[in-house]
Formats: sequence, structure tokens, C-alpha cells
Amino acid sequence: MRLSTKGRYAVMVMADLASHSAGKPVALADIAERQEISLSYLEQLFGRLRKGGLVKSVRGPGGGYLLSRHPGEMRISDIILAVDEPIQTTRCAPGSPAGCHNNKGRCLTHDLWEELGNQIYLYLSSVTLEQVCSRQVLGTSGLFRDPLSSTAAQ
Repeated sequence: MRLSTKGRYAVMVMADLASHSAGKPVALADIAERQEISLSYLEQLFGRLRKGGLVKSVRGPGGGYLLSRHPGEMRISDIILAVDEPIQTTRCAPGSPAGCHNNKGRCLTHDLWEELGNQIYLYLSSVTLEQVCSRQVLGTSGLFRDPLSSTAAQ
């Protein structure tokens, strides 16, 4: 799977913005300090988030950025896609009938990885920014035990 720092940072800064705005614009310098991300990198991310319609900028003294809509209406997948971060689990071009092999064929496991990508997208589409901010994304992933491991049998 390919999810770079751009996608992860975009979600982090949107959660920060949602948590700290209280209806007032938040300065990028404040987000940069809290999240330990360079200001120039944030400016690039927010340019893409603005183009994607997820944030709006307020100019002048006391200016900064605001969410363009309520966090409960923003899906995590929207944030990731707004910064041009494809959710891709195969080497093949999305939607292309050609595979990743030199002969343009698909590998035997192509459908497995493509379906994994679909499941990841469905999951990220089911989670809102509000749920992330209110820490409602707590599943059982931390409780998983490999049934083949020796500790699971004990």
C-alpha cells in the first residue's frame, strides 16, 4: 500500500484545525508548531486542501484557515484524495486493464491487492474527521493475535 507522509500529514493537520479552531481562523504557524511540521510544507498541503474545498482561508490580522464544513461531514478519504494521495495497493495504473508485468499481464495476486485497496478506501470513507478528533476510531486492531503464533495457543 502506498500512503505517504503527505496523506498522513494532511489528516493530522485537518484534525488539528478541527480541534483548535472554535469557529475562528487558525494560523498555519500554530499548526506547524503543534504538529512539528515545517511551515513551507504546510503551505503546500493547505493549498491542495483549499483547492479540494476542504478549508477556506481568511486574510488579514487574525487570519488563518477554517474548515469549509463541519468535521462530521468530512471523510478521511476526502482529505487524503484532496492532497493527490491515491489509495493504491497495486503497481498497476488504477482502472487500467493492463497489468504490471512486462507483457502487460496481471499477476496472480492482483485481485487480492486491488480488493485490499477497495477495503481501505471503504474504511477511510466510513470515518469522519469528527470521529478522529473525538477519538471514536478505537477498534480491536490492538487486540489482534496471530492464531499461528505460539503465544496465542497459551
